[in-house]
Amino acid sequence: MSEASLLASPFLHANSGIHSDSFYASLIDGSTHKAQLRQIHARLLVLGLQFSGFLITKLIHASSSFGDICFARQVFDDLPRPQIFPWNAIIRGYSRNNLFQDALFMYSKMQLTRVSPDSFTFPHLLKACSGLSHLQMGRLVHAQVFRLGFEADVFVQNGLIALYAKCGRMNRARTVFERLQMAERTVVSWTAIISAYAQNGEPVEALEIFSQMRKMDVKPDWVALVSVLNAFTCLQDLEQGRAIHAFVVQMGLETEPDLLISLNTMYAKCGKVAAAKILFDKMKSPNLILWNAMISGYAKNGYAKEAIDMFHKMINKDVRPDTISITSAISACAQVGSLEQARWMDEYVGRSDHRDDVFISSALIDMFAKCGSVECARSVFDRTLDRDVVVWSAMIVGYGLHGLAREAISLYRAMERGGVLPNDVTFLGLLMACNHSGLVREGWWFFNRMMDHKINLQQQHYACVIDLLGRAGHLDQAYEVIRSMPVQPGVTVWGALLSACKKHRHVSLGEYAAQQLFSIDPSNTGHYVQLSNLYAAARLWDRVTEVRVRMKEKGLTKDVGCSWVEVRGKLEAFRVGDRSHPRYEEIEREVEWIESKLKEGGFVAYKDASLHDLNDEEAEETLCSHSERIAIAYGLISTPQGTTLRITKNLRACVNCHAATKLISKLVGREIVVRDTNRFHHFKDGVCSCRDYW
Repeated sequence: MSEASLLASPFLHANSGIHSDSFYASLIDGSTHKAQLRQIHARLLVLGLQFSGFLITKLIHASSSFGDICFARQVFDDLPRPQIFPWNAIIRGYSRNNLFQDALFMYSKMQLTRVSPDSFTFPHLLKACSGLSHLQMGRLVHAQVFRLGFEADVFVQNGLIALYAKCGRMNRARTVFERLQMAERTVVSWTAIISAYAQNGEPVEALEIFSQMRKMDVKPDWVALVSVLNAFTCLQDLEQGRAIHAFVVQMGLETEPDLLISLNTMYAKCGKVAAAKILFDKMKSPNLILWNAMISGYAKNGYAKEAIDMFHKMINKDVRPDTISITSAISACAQVGSLEQARWMDEYVGRSDHRDDVFISSALIDMFAKCGSVECARSVFDRTLDRDVVVWSAMIVGYGLHGLAREAISLYRAMERGGVLPNDVTFLGLLMACNHSGLVREGWWFFNRMMDHKINLQQQHYACVIDLLGRAGHLDQAYEVIRSMPVQPGVTVWGALLSACKKHRHVSLGEYAAQQLFSIDPSNTGHYVQLSNLYAAARLWDRVTEVRVRMKEKGLTKDVGCSWVEVRGKLEAFRVGDRSHPRYEEIEREVEWIESKLKEGGFVAYKDASLHDLNDEEAEETLCSHSERIAIAYGLISTPQGTTLRITKNLRACVNCHAATKLISKLVGREIVVRDTNRFHHFKDGVCSCRDYW
């Protein structure tokens, strides 16, 4: 017979004699939903047992467990003079249901009635203080704990550790932990301090405590392992993370959802997205955190297409994206460079609850700028009402990517007039814009302006100003800036100087910059190619050969040029000398037609740019097979007349391709937008937006 049936039976009538506290306590404990609890309470009223502190305490506990805190409070309020147990129950109920303010309010009421708290009161109070990050109230509670002599209670200690950790007071949390006798330290105590360090961004300390825990032969629970995995994730220590994974399997905890989430995040952030996907697929109904881990993992590790596909799957599964999901998907769209995909993303955000999110707006601006449409980026900027420094900076950086220095500087002036203080990203965008436009005086002014704003200069800022000075021919001044750097110059700084030396054929300084690069990053092929470029520009062919020999000895090969062209929302990839495309013969005929038109238009290839000491015919053939030229040919035969061609390259555009693309844009009457590793080039009517300063 069910409890409801039993309550309605004649055996429970007042004259039946079956109405002891233990009988109703068992009914309360056996209840499976809140309606049963209300029926039991009604029976207690009939039988005059509504003032039984024991039964009312049980009712409060049970109602709180079902989330029916309002009924729990009603039952509590009916007690004329509640003792400590009902008070603890209602405080615990509020705290358990994350109604922390109410928990503290009830404790204040309890003190007014002069009911003394016990050791069971404080853990729930401390949880409420932690939930509110209310350090001042937490300290008052701690003082009461000390005054009443409960400081040695292990559950109170754990509550204090969690409180101080949540409020960022790790020294206090550690002090509380250290006061616990070794024998009193339960797995909960160890877990509390490990979690505290992990959550406060101190992974090394968390792992140090975990090591002590293992030495004491304390078996960690899944909560501790989640914190340990989070610590290894922060340190990107894949080897140790894998060891914890093996330990999880050994303990039979591999199906624990929170552990699966942590393992998935660890593998994704360490670049092992295939392993992360295997764990993801094991979940029957992945939650939002897991979807986010996969999408951001793909996006951050260069799997942009997979990140976008995962975002679409998430939406189709009716999982509602949050800010993390959307910004990761936007980042992936920016990497892919598809303007059509970017527009879809913008439309999706416009239909969502995140359309007014400033963080997402800044990501959309960045996305459109990286997809080649500074106009769309500006449209997002203009419709963003609450513009903080991140939004302003995103638009300035967008202008910088496209070499629109005047627009970037004008926006900076408007930002100043609006009372928004610039940050390091703002100045990076300004330096980038000045660099791409050859505005040396303005760029140098902004570089010094950073110091006025007391903004710490990063490697990227120095690299920009070195490139700016170097390309303008001020190589000695650029080198002096490097010598004055308060930090050790990095790869980007020396790389900028080497590139400038190649442009101006300054062999000795270029060789010095190359040596610095080889010592910092010896396995990077690009540095050897840059040095080879310098020697080729200076027609030092014997040294070009020496560089090639060194590369061969080190097992280094030059990156193969690859270009992507967007056709009807789909990106098609082409590599140097690529013959695999199903329309290869059509593409080859179009390339030949382009080359014939270029010759008719007076185009003459710059032979040194090929980096080969070849005869004219061989050099010309090599240059014609560059991936950018093939991508343009495919775009021309695959899109209607007048369609803008959008191309992305994995390398910096060479001198010949740049000159050829200018002429092609005029010959075919098309705008051609090319994104290389350095910037955007907008070719139209035989002119490039960079004005040949690149």
